[in-house]
Amino acid sequence: MGERQRELELDMAMAGGGRGDYGAFMERFVLPPPPSQQLPLHGLTFAIKDIFDIAGRVTGFGNPDWARTHAPAAATSPVVLAALAAGATSLGTTIMDEMAYSINGENTHYGTPTNPCAPGRVPGGSSSGSAVAVAANLVDFSLGTDTGGSVRVPAAYCGIFGLRPSHGLVSAENVIPMAQMFDTVGWFSRDLSTLSRVTKVLLPLPDDIVKQPTQVTIPMDCFQILGSLNDRTYQIINASVAKRFDSQIIDNRNLGDFISDNVPSIGKFITDFSESELPSVPALSVISHVMRGLQRSQFKANHAEWVNTVKPNLGPGLRERILEAIASGDNESLEDFQAIRAEFKSALAALLKDHGILAIPTVPGPPPKVGMEAAPLENFRARAFSLLSIAGLSGFCQVSIPLGMRNGLPVSVSLVARHGADHFLLNVVEELYQTLIDEATKTWSS
Repeated sequence: MGERQRELELDMAMAGGGRGDYGAFMERFVLPPPPSQQLPLHGLTFAIKDIFDIAGRVTGFGNPDWARTHAPAAATSPVVLAALAAGATSLGTTIMDEMAYSINGENTHYGTPTNPCAPGRVPGGSSSGSAVAVAANLVDFSLGTDTGGSVRVPAAYCGIFGLRPSHGLVSAENVIPMAQMFDTVGWFSRDLSTLSRVTKVLLPLPDDIVKQPTQVTIPMDCFQILGSLNDRTYQIINASVAKRFDSQIIDNRNLGDFISDNVPSIGKFITDFSESELPSVPALSVISHVMRGLQRSQFKANHAEWVNTVKPNLGPGLRERILEAIASGDNESLEDFQAIRAEFKSALAALLKDHGILAIPTVPGPPPKVGMEAAPLENFRARAFSLLSIAGLSGFCQVSIPLGMRNGLPVSVSLVARHGADHFLLNVVEELYQTLIDEATKTWSS
């Protein structure tokens, strides 16, 4: 026990204090595991986004007024309990965007966690502190939530792995809801081995031994229109799949055309997005619009009463979006949105089948600078949600994979698989990862 206590004290010392922890932690404390060395996560430390309940502690939800007006939690999130029971040690809770309503990672009240691999750039939100804690080597893994992109985006911005599991497969009990139709518990790690260990504990699905995908769809429009033009990820992923698997399984069809052909209910909306001056894939813009509309509706149902009663102090930019969601009327399009959601999920399932993979950029380019002006930031957000809504609206699983640094900024790519194929997805990532890194290194150095 004395040795274990010394290990904990060392871990806490490594976590530092104040800004020494990159501003990642909301509160530092130790939740120890059972005293056994035979557990699957023995020796690993983790951090918890301040959206998960921990019995006896107030869950802050990223906002001081929320913390002030809520009592300590009566019970601990099952996901936190599962990580502890498997042998991991929690080192505390992490900062998040207010009410989980942002993908930036900037928090007016508690400070913006420093992006360890790109200081001066946002860390991504809303699970900002959780991603930073992992990227800064303060913990081995961390827990976050992903509604619109809140695990995938900070993973991409901080140069680490981030898994958004299939929607509904990991318990969201005792987690403050943002929009239950999309809320997903996910996690971060610096390496694939840890990601796999954690996934086997927190997502105990039957093992999938398949490692070779039957098809890998690498849509040209997502990379060339929505992705960064100069990071060459389109060439890197195509070359990697051809080398590790077989060029015959690659499908480079445009995803926008596929959606237009297979999701008939988007027809009444697509004209509105076809004349945009932004670089866009109109069909994906509709998918994003649908996801964000349904998300706003559920957020309003969950939190309008609290916002209207407490009138909380909310940060700039985010305040306007939250109040707009709260003020929005009953949208007559919600029925159409639900139809599009069902059609889209069915179409994507038909494309990927049991063991197909979709490869897309995680985000449209490098993380924005801290304090970026509103107009270019909104442009970036619109393009980001066109990519993020693919797994978001379908509920499919997605992992963001770090490819390394280019021109001093992190580059990532994502793989998506059908709902429930989470372990297959990780098998493919494990098979492909080293080839991706080798190909990225070769491509960027030539």
